Amino acid sequence: MELASTIRHDGEGGVVDDLATVRGTTRWIQQQAGLPSAEGLVADEELRDGIVGVRRAVRALFARVVSPAPPSPADAHLLMPAAEALDRLNAAAARELVAPQLDWPAEGAPAARLLSAEDDPRVRLVAALARDAVDFLSGPERERLRACHAPRCVRYFIKSHGRQEWCRPSCGNRARVARHYERTRGAATGEGPPRREP
Repeated sequence: MELASTIRHDGEGGVVDDLATVRGTTRWIQQQAGLPSAEGLVADEELRDGIVGVRRAVRALFARVVSPAPPSPADAHLLMPAAEALDRLNAAAARELVAPQLDWPAEGAPAARLLSAEDDPRVRLVAALARDAVDFLSGPERERLRACHAPRCVRYFIKSHGRQEWCRPSCGNRARVARHYERTRGAATGEGPPRREP
């Protein structure tokens, strides 16, 4: 979700891409505390392209998940075909050979970790992002994925309760204000239902 959310509304009517530049990509990587190999990693153009490629695949597959509802309007016109997105995501995940390892301290619970055969932290990072997307898209939370269709919002979100329509309360407020505006504008021009007098 964090990767998909690197395309976001700028608060003023436009869309911001946090990964549009190498500097922005480096900043985003350094903000992701849980990413393997991310600490101290500085992006270059090749790494930026790899991360953006995974994001494009993820957003195309997110659009497939929310279908027949419309996808996020941010990149709906740029979505790659689902088969191409699957190929790209699987290829990125396969770039790092990993083996599951079990850690089990004497005074604790067992935990799994992945042991990597890859030396390049950039390859490990892109592969980890792709594996996380594979885990999400093949897991139960996929069924709760939605595209937020509040005015100016371009995010995907996980629906946390039955009546949730928007990613954040502020998006719900914007959607209600926009609907009210359309109703009152339509009534004033005679295009909408007549306004009820109190």
